[in-house]
Amino acid sequence: MIQRKPASNVARFPSVTASASSTTTTRLFVLDTNVLMHDPTCLFRFQEHDVYIPMAILEELDNNKKGMSEVARNARQASRYLDELVSSMEASIPDGIPLERHGDKAASGRLFLQTEAITSELPARLPTGTGKADNQIIGVVMHLQAAHSKREVILVSKDINMRIKARAVGLAAEDYFNDKVLEDTDLLYNGTQALPADFWDRHGKDMESWQQSGYTYYRVRGPLAPTFIINEFVYLEDEKPFHAQVKEVSGKTAVLQTLKDYSHQRNNVWGVVARNREQNFALNALMNPDIDFVTLLGQAGTGKTLLTLAAGLMQTLEDKTYSEIIMTRVTVPVGEDIGFLPGTEEEKMNPWMGALEDNLDVLNKTDDEAGEWGRAATRDLIRSRIKVKSLNFMRGRTFINKFLIIDEAQNLTPKQMKTL
Repeated sequence: MIQRKPASNVARFPSVTASASSTTTTRLFVLDTNVLMHDPTCLFRFQEHDVYIPMAILEELDNNKKGMSEVARNARQASRYLDELVSSMEASIPDGIPLERHGDKAASGRLFLQTEAITSELPARLPTGTGKADNQIIGVVMHLQAAHSKREVILVSKDINMRIKARAVGLAAEDYFNDKVLEDTDLLYNGTQALPADFWDRHGKDMESWQQSGYTYYRVRGPLAPTFIINEFVYLEDEKPFHAQVKEVSGKTAVLQTLKDYSHQRNNVWGVVARNREQNFALNALMNPDIDFVTLLGQAGTGKTLLTLAAGLMQTLEDKTYSEIIMTRVTVPVGEDIGFLPGTEEEKMNPWMGALEDNLDVLNKTDDEAGEWGRAATRDLIRSRIKVKSLNFMRGRTFINKFLIIDEAQNLTPKQMKTL
C-alpha cells in the first residue's frame, strides 16, 4: 500500500510503509545542472518516474544564463520551464508538481524541488568548500537515499567525474541517454538486408510482377516481408544476382523494385560509375527525387562525398531537377583553431571545403575530350551552381528546389542535426 507522508527535512515523496510487501516501482531521478543545460526538456523525459531538483542546481543555472552560447540559451530555457511549473502550482510544491499537465503526456511523474535545508554530513573525502556544488548535490542524493531506502534514487549527470564520485560513495548514477548518439556502428540501421538463398522458394508463391517506367516490380508474400523497411535495399548474391529496393510493406506482403545498374558506363553519373554493390545502392538513393533525405555512412575514401556531389551535379546541370547545390559542414578543426578568417561568408568557409575542391577536381577530369580550356569552363560552370553556406546561419532557412549536402555530419550535435 502506497501512501504520502512528509519527510522531516525534504520535500514529500510517495513512499512505502513498513508493512508494505513490495517496493515502489517508480524511481526518483536527481538531475545535475549539466543535464538541464544539455536538454532543457529533460524534465519531461522520465515517463512515470519522479524528478528532483536540488537548490544548488538553481544557483548554477543562474550563474550560467548570461551569453549567446547554446549552453546559456539552454540554461535560460530550463529556468523558464521551472518558472512555469512552479508558478502554476505554488500551493503544492512540497507534494510535487505533476509534469503531465505542462509537458509531454508521457511524463506522468512529479517534479520535486528542494524546499528545506539538508543537514546530513558528507564523507570526509568529499570537501564542501566554495565551488563544490557537485558535492552538495551528492549530499542531497545521499540524504534522499537514506530517507527513502525502499525507493531507488538515481543521480543523472553528463559529468563523468560527478558520476564516478557518486558511485564511489555508494550512489546509483547514470548518464542522460534520451538524445545520446549511438556510437556502435554495428547497431545502426545500414539500409541493406541480405536475402537468404531460399528466398524465392519461400516467397515466390503467388508472386506478382509487372513493368513500369523501365523498372520491374515484384509483389512477394512470406515471413520475411514484415521485416522489410520502406526504401531499404535488399540483395541476393547467387548465379543470378538480385538487387532491389523495398517500395511498400503491408502485413506479410512487400513490393520490391529492381535497381538501375550504375556500375555500367552507359548509366554513369557525371562520369562516375559504382565500383561495388553499396555504391550502386547509394547512387540509386541519391538519384531518386522521391527520396527526400539520404544518409551515407562509411570509412574514409569510400566515395561518400564524391557520389553525392556527382548526383547533385547530374540533377542540377543535366536533369534540371534542382536549381543549385548548397553545401555546408560544421567548422570543427583537427588541431588548434587558426582564429579569425577575413572575407565574406563563402570566403570564410572555403578553407573548410577542401573536400569539395578535391572532389570537384576528380569530377572535372572525367571528361578527357574537353581539353584544358573545356575543363576550366566546366569548373567555372560547376562552381557557379554550388553555394557554400555556414552552418551557423542555417536556422530558419527555407530551401526550395535545392540539393543540400551536409558534409562530415558526424561532427554535428543532435540539436544541430534537428535544426537542419
